[in-house]
Amino acid sequence: MSPDDTNHDDPEDTDVRERIEQEADRAVEQFDEGIVDLLAWVLDTETRARIYVHLRQHPEGTSEEIAEGTGLYPSTVREALAALTEEEVVTRQKRESDGAGNNPYEYSAIPPSDLVNTIVGDIQSELNTVFNLDDHIDGAETTLEPDNEPVTISVEDAGDDTTDADASEGTRDEADGTEGGDDADV
Repeated sequence: MSPDDTNHDDPEDTDVRERIEQEADRAVEQFDEGIVDLLAWVLDTETRARIYVHLRQHPEGTSEEIAEGTGLYPSTVREALAALTEEEVVTRQKRESDGAGNNPYEYSAIPPSDLVNTIVGDIQSELNTVFNLDDHIDGAETTLEPDNEPVTISVEDAGDDTTDADASEGTRDEADGTEGGDDADV
C-alpha cells in the first residue's frame, strides 16, 4: 500500500485535523486579544481597538460591515467611528456606486506607524509634566521650549538604514569616557 492509498476519511485523521485547526484558531484569537489589549491603551477603549484592528484587516468597510465583523452594536460602532475620524485615526470617504441611492461612508484605519507618531507627542508632553511636577505644585508656571524638554521621544521607521551599531558609533561611553560603542581590552 503506497502513502497515496491512505484513507483520508479516517475518523482519527479528522479528529487530529480538527484539533490542529482549533489550536490554530485559539492561537490567532489570543494573538488578536493581545493586540487589542495593547491598542485599547493607545486608543482609550477596547471598542476603538477592535474597530482599528478590523479596519487594518478589512480596509474600506462601512459601519454595518464593521459592526458585523467585530460583533459590536451598530450604534456603538458609529459612535466610535465618529470619534476615531475626528481624531484622524480613521479616514472616511463616500463609497462610489453606479446606481442611484444612498452611498454609505467607508472607513479605513491609518497605518500603525502613523498611529504611533500621533500619540508620541501626547505621551511626551505628559511625561514632561510628571518630570516637572514639583514646579507645577509650587505654582511656578513653566513652559518648556521643545528643545529644552527633559523627556524627548523619537520614533524611527523600521525602514531606516540606521542600525543600533551605527547609532552607537561616535557616542561617548559614560562608564570609561571613551569614544565609540565598542569596549576594547588593552
